[in-house]
Amino acid sequence: MKKYVLLFTISLVIMSCKTDKDNKTTTELDETPLTVSEKIAQAYGIENWDTVNEITFSFNVKKDSTLFKRSWKWSPKTNDIYFTSGSDTLNYNRNNMDSTLIRADQAFVNDKFWLLAPYNLVWDSGTTKSEPVQELAPISQKKLNKLTVTYPNDGGYTPGDAYDFFYNDDYLIEEWIYRKGNSAEPTMVSTWENNTDLKGLLMSLSHKKTEDNWELFFTYVSIN
Repeated sequence: MKKYVLLFTISLVIMSCKTDKDNKTTTELDETPLTVSEKIAQAYGIENWDTVNEITFSFNVKKDSTLFKRSWKWSPKTNDIYFTSGSDTLNYNRNNMDSTLIRADQAFVNDKFWLLAPYNLVWDSGTTKSEPVQELAPISQKKLNKLTVTYPNDGGYTPGDAYDFFYNDDYLIEEWIYRKGNSAEPTMVSTWENNTDLKGLLMSLSHKKTEDNWELFFTYVSIN
């Protein structure tokens, strides 16, 4: 009888050790630190993206009294796109494209990037990301954190471009610099404003430059 009790006790100890080891492994995985890109994407609600079946938005650029507008409807799960601009309309699927659709798709990628860039920080592969540093933001002259993201020199519609994201301690972007072809000088500098929560997705719907009386903004944004 003592022999069986001893064996049973040893068995419990072994099981306990294994359980502790498994729990430790799980805890270690759970505690893997997030990257800066992941923290920014998380601050904008990327965990809710999987619930999106359709997103519609109008992309607007206003300079002085001139206004340009084009509108999109995108189904991320199927990659179906519906485009309108003035009297022009177009339906296509990004998984089944030919050369006649390149210009329209370039416009879609550009407009979508302005709206969803915080998510692209984790969606886009092959990019090079800097270590974060603190610098004065170019417009506000506030001391903010800066992350530089550089795209590879081959592939995509704008190879080699770089973006300097200036974000606060809540990982929300306040300004950015776009540098075409990773040029030393800025190609464009703008703000990130009008943060709006849409079904758990935070989106900056307004971007302004200090010069040219210029604003890029989004209207009729909806999530289904």
